[in-house]
Amino acid sequence: MGSFSRKPKPTDLHVGDPRFDAWEVVGDYGDLETAKAFAGQLGALGIPCVLTSDWDLDRFGRGDIALRVEPDHYGDATVALDGLDLD
Repeated sequence: MGSFSRKPKPTDLHVGDPRFDAWEVVGDYGDLETAKAFAGQLGALGIPCVLTSDWDLDRFGRGDIALRVEPDHYGDATVALDGLDLD
């Protein structure tokens, strides 16, 4: 997709970053710890993903966090996340 100065890590949080607007949302999380855990699992499976938020998180790491993947990886990511669903 776009070019980065460095490859983003799945557990990096990108706040207000328009580079990822075209990436598909595969999960929404209310806290950074949970979001990083799911992003880390996708990253371990070789699925490129990022964590985004429109606003800064609160001091406890809570907010509206989206787990996003490139559109070509949407199907693989949703299948992987369905297998990780704890509900």
